Amino acid sequence: MTRILRLMLTAAGPYARQFRATLRTSLLATMLQAAAYACFVPLLAELCRDPVRTGRAWTWIGALAVLVAAEGALRVREMAFTYDYWHLVTGSTRLRLGAALRAMPQQELNRRAAGDLTQVVGGNATTAATAVSSLAALFVQLVTVPLVLGAVVIALDWRLGLVLVVGTLAAIPLVRQVQRRSGSGFREVDEADGEAAARIVEYVQGLPVLKATGQAGADSPRLLPVLDRQHETQAATNRSAALPVAGAQLLVQLALVGLVALGAALVLDARLTPATLLAVTVAAARFAEPLSLAAVMTKLFELSEAALARIDDVLAVRPLPVAEGGRPPTSFDISFEHVTFAYDGQHEPTLKDVDFTIPERSLTALVGPSGSGKTTVTRLISRYADPQHGTVRIGGVDMAGLSPDEVLRHIAVVFQDVYLFDDTIRANIALGRPDATDADIEDAARAAGIHDFVDALPERYATRVGEIGSALSGGERQRISIARAFLKDAPIVLLDEPTAALDSMSETVVQQAVDRLVAGKTVVVIAHRLSTVVGADQILVVEDGRVTQCGTHTDLLTASDGRYARMWAAQSAAREWQIPGGAHAL
Repeated sequence: MTRILRLMLTAAGPYARQFRATLRTSLLATMLQAAAYACFVPLLAELCRDPVRTGRAWTWIGALAVLVAAEGALRVREMAFTYDYWHLVTGSTRLRLGAALRAMPQQELNRRAAGDLTQVVGGNATTAATAVSSLAALFVQLVTVPLVLGAVVIALDWRLGLVLVVGTLAAIPLVRQVQRRSGSGFREVDEADGEAAARIVEYVQGLPVLKATGQAGADSPRLLPVLDRQHETQAATNRSAALPVAGAQLLVQLALVGLVALGAALVLDARLTPATLLAVTVAAARFAEPLSLAAVMTKLFELSEAALARIDDVLAVRPLPVAEGGRPPTSFDISFEHVTFAYDGQHEPTLKDVDFTIPERSLTALVGPSGSGKTTVTRLISRYADPQHGTVRIGGVDMAGLSPDEVLRHIAVVFQDVYLFDDTIRANIALGRPDATDADIEDAARAAGIHDFVDALPERYATRVGEIGSALSGGERQRISIARAFLKDAPIVLLDEPTAALDSMSETVVQQAVDRLVAGKTVVVIAHRLSTVVGADQILVVEDGRVTQCGTHTDLLTASDGRYARMWAAQSAAREWQIPGGAHAL
């Protein structure tokens, strides 16, 4: 429970002080509640006297009323945290998770499924806020009431108190068993929920493909296994804790029955007064109630711990370190100095002792087979991660001394696969510079060759693009992405073959927009079609994580036995290929 309280304090975040104050209030209120039940002992003793001492009886009734009223006032203060801070804790947790995701190294972020992170930011954050606002106070009650009332019973009659102690000690191993089974089980349930959420996102986004391949529907092999696992883990967790919960509750109830039986024997033997037995029975019944409830609530605490632990896991990820003495670059050449880089979990490095320089305001093309390391080069330029060996510099400045935000402030990226948000065209372009005016956005759209198309739409720049830009064609999405880059006007531009997936007409328009975008910039382009980078200032051939050739198109063709010359010959032959037999063969 100490671990859970620590996680709750983490989840409370900026409201940890108020949370601690609420716990203190709950503790005091619970002690007053237990003291109120303790007042029944002398009150019942007075009422069983013959004659009844009315004055003393009313004194205990008054004390009981004062304690109950004081407890009620404290409970109101305790509940104020639930009503006033629950939504604040939820919002704060999500904001802190958002900040952690923003600062998280891109390599770590890519490792986590989008649906799983949705589960953490959505469901887990709500569960955490509930734990902080409600379960913590309940936990205090479940612990404090039995302790105080147990002490009262022992003070009244140690023999009856011993029965309660033995019953409680016998139930503790079962409660611990519930904790162990529920703890591991709910962690599996939460992981299964995250996996299911990720797969559902994938299923919805890939529904057209699944329909075309006949794999959509209730029996989809992409969806059914994770939903089955989710169901099985939930059922297994509930089954595993059922018997220990029932056993713990039974032992507590048997201890209560044993106490009454022993007390009755002591009364019959004249070694205990009926009034004392009645008072002890009332206290013991209140003692047993939270213990029985604790056996059931343990599952809920473990569920909360699983949610809190997943949040803590995200918040605990450290951003990339920023070395002291870093300064913003004033020039924008790029250099890799003996860089070796391996992704997490990989034994072999993706880049091996890579060494090259990209001059400022030049166009450098990266070519080579798939998996050779081209994308990794552009990722390191964006400070996606830090190399294990070597140095990456921008304008002579070691990127290890720059925060990822500072690095990306100088870089515009145009991907082959464009991601647009389900918002307006204006909002998607404005991502490049959120403070841009409408005139700035339209100027960027003109430069990207998309303004005339947008201007002809009924809602112009207020037109929504649909999820992932589904309402637009590939060329239109790509030009919006280029407009975004124009608006940012960064001195370094990274291009991941932006025309590869387009038809010839769209390719021509997008290529013209790209030509305008890269003018006067330091440009790095990943090229699959060599014909698009014939005019590059330099071409780097990347093979098996190494730069094996460097030079202009003409220089590299001169080396007839080189990789570039072979790639050029293969692609030239492919352009002349046609389907045998012409149309009659179709």
